[in-house]
Amino acid sequence: MKGSGLTQSSIETCVRDLIMKAAMELPPDVITALEDARKKEQKDSAKRVLDIILENSRLARAKRLPICQDTGIDCIFVRLGTEICPAFDLTCAINNGIRCGTRDGFLRASVADPITRANTNDNTPGVIHLELVPGKELEITVLPKGCGSENMSAVYMLPPSHGEKGIEDRVMARVKAAGANPCPPGIIGIGIGGTMEKAALLAKKALLRPIGTHSERADVRAMEQRLLKRINALGIGPLGLGGDTTALWVAIETYPCHIASLPVAINYQCHAARRAKATFTAGRWEMEP
Repeated sequence: MKGSGLTQSSIETCVRDLIMKAAMELPPDVITALEDARKKEQKDSAKRVLDIILENSRLARAKRLPICQDTGIDCIFVRLGTEICPAFDLTCAINNGIRCGTRDGFLRASVADPITRANTNDNTPGVIHLELVPGKELEITVLPKGCGSENMSAVYMLPPSHGEKGIEDRVMARVKAAGANPCPPGIIGIGIGGTMEKAALLAKKALLRPIGTHSERADVRAMEQRLLKRINALGIGPLGLGGDTTALWVAIETYPCHIASLPVAINYQCHAARRAKATFTAGRWEMEP
């Protein structure tokens, strides 16, 4: 699309800004969910933990500091309109943005070679997911994932006979086993269906939905509500110290699967449920508040 105004440098700048914004500012829906949890919490120690989490988030925003020392590995979700044809390397532009955001935000570089463990020193490469969609817009969402939560994630290939009960029981067993490790209260993203890798991607994409946004499917929505109630009844509580809030939200994404298969993936997000999104439309970038 000629004349769109989309350049490599504009993407680099956008990603740089998103990286720093995500590291320093919790989204409004997460703040609201933490505040609501504080109001409903019955245990005094859990109230104090939630007060500390909220104060930490306020100070991070005010002083332009990372919410958490683990600034994560950057998962980048890109929705590219098919009427936009970038005349440059989009992956390179995104990684340059990550590099600049990590440097300019004084964020910890946490990405390393999986075998040698040698650090790349600039938090690149990011984990980039590209989706082609109709239209003239480009949407970029940054989802930093700290590994206290990421390491508690799992994929299961269940037999279809397990049904809804089997799915829910497997999720509950995983949450109970994870305990305090994923720094609760956070969000439980669940992917059901597709194949092994599709279920894992669905679970991660579920974390992009703002807290309070249910599935459009009535049966899936009911499962989300049941699981949230059951998870919070475990009593793990904020930071695993006991209380009424182990999860702020449960989000489920589904996809058709093979008749002989039932893939289920669970992806945790900690209480520092960081994300930031910007959209390029009508020749300019608009960052989500």
